[in-house]
Amino acid sequence: MKVHLASLVLALALPAGAFAQDSLAVATEGYPNTFSSGSANVAPFTQDSKRFNDWAISVGAGVPLLYGSDLSSINNGNGKNLFGYSAYLSVDKAITHAFGLKLQYDRGETRQGWFNTKTDDATGVGYQNVGARTQYDAVSLLGDINFSSLLRRVDNKSPYRWALHGYAGVGSIGYRAYVEDIAGQRLAAEVKPSLDKWSLFGQAGAGLKYNVSRRVDLEGRLMYVVTTDDSFDGAGAQYNVREEQTSDNFFNATLGLSFKLGKHQSHLMWHDPLQEIYYKLDVLADQNQDIEVCKKGDADNDGVCDDWDRQLDTPAGARVDGAGVALDTDLDGVIDLYDKCVTVPGPVENNGCPTGMTISDNTRVLEGIEFDLDSDRILPSNTPILNNAVNYINTSGGTYNVVGGTDTRASDAYNQRLSERRANTVKNYLIQNGVESGKLNAIGRGEKDLKYPECNPATKCPEWKNRANRRVYFEAR
Repeated sequence: MKVHLASLVLALALPAGAFAQDSLAVATEGYPNTFSSGSANVAPFTQDSKRFNDWAISVGAGVPLLYGSDLSSINNGNGKNLFGYSAYLSVDKAITHAFGLKLQYDRGETRQGWFNTKTDDATGVGYQNVGARTQYDAVSLLGDINFSSLLRRVDNKSPYRWALHGYAGVGSIGYRAYVEDIAGQRLAAEVKPSLDKWSLFGQAGAGLKYNVSRRVDLEGRLMYVVTTDDSFDGAGAQYNVREEQTSDNFFNATLGLSFKLGKHQSHLMWHDPLQEIYYKLDVLADQNQDIEVCKKGDADNDGVCDDWDRQLDTPAGARVDGAGVALDTDLDGVIDLYDKCVTVPGPVENNGCPTGMTISDNTRVLEGIEFDLDSDRILPSNTPILNNAVNYINTSGGTYNVVGGTDTRASDAYNQRLSERRANTVKNYLIQNGVESGKLNAIGRGEKDLKYPECNPATKCPEWKNRANRRVYFEAR
């Protein structure tokens, strides 16, 4: 497969650069919520505002091993393993604590077959007297994921010296494959290293880094290289014994150094702001020194310094995440501080509760669960509210009384029985839709708990008030 190298690099670099940018919009008004937080309240990112180094140059060398090809470097039938050499040079850019990009140049030589073409000669006849070597040059753009930064616990105060990285990317490779048999050594395949003729290849793997100093990292790396070319091993049609083979792939084990560039003390891939605070508190506090942890202060007193607070106007009392953004557990646009139904989404105008649900200090009331006269049948208009109740009860962790009521028509005894039937009907509906039966207790209060007490007798009120008295609501136990 052929590809233009410049087009490849441009196609990969543009999306990564675009996603690395941050919004410069500023929230100026409106109800505090998660959608007016975060990147809407940050300053522009400029070179002057950077506090970490984010560039590095990496070099390394190692051993490439062809495996599974027609001519392989290991398990080649004669009990010998053939080792070539490899080297790489890369320019590294850290975009975040956990992600970066590498523009990498690789050069090396694989050795494969039944003997080493550098030291031995072909003798006899047959497949056991075939050797090959492949010299290659490659350029690729790799994504770099720092798993240690991504998964590191914020309460881990141990020194941050080891890091596990994952790499993956694509690029172009050029090579010259030489094969040797009883007829002598010859060039078997060649892909010249020109921008419009290099073969597309990919590589992925992992590396373990050790932070030697603020300027140098030591890294062991194992990569799997997919050449996308069945001629890479030099076997050609004559020695192509694996008909199913589509490409000659190899492992590349290397040991290298990364030289971190810049004037700052720490590199972005290693720096942990929380650990720096813990260190200052632990060390300087023992010396009874007054310390200023937040150089720019904490304007909203949310416990996150303004240096990295992404919401500088958090309301007092609101819980925040590590970036200082007010929490909104159910993502309904109402932060938990103002949300009366923290785990169930609802509109702002109803304090974050579903339409039809209102919350007081000790009672959860579902308005609108009404019944026809002398009936305990759940109306279709009630089911959306009851479904919201299922979600709320399942996530609240509490237990509830399901309270039934009536209007003032009929006798007290009849209304008591009717209210009990209504409460049990709602209870059974909730249980059938996923609520644990132990969380619910059905209670009938007849006409003793009217929403509109002035409707006694019923003839004193319009029908809509009497209908509102024919209801079921919940209260916390």
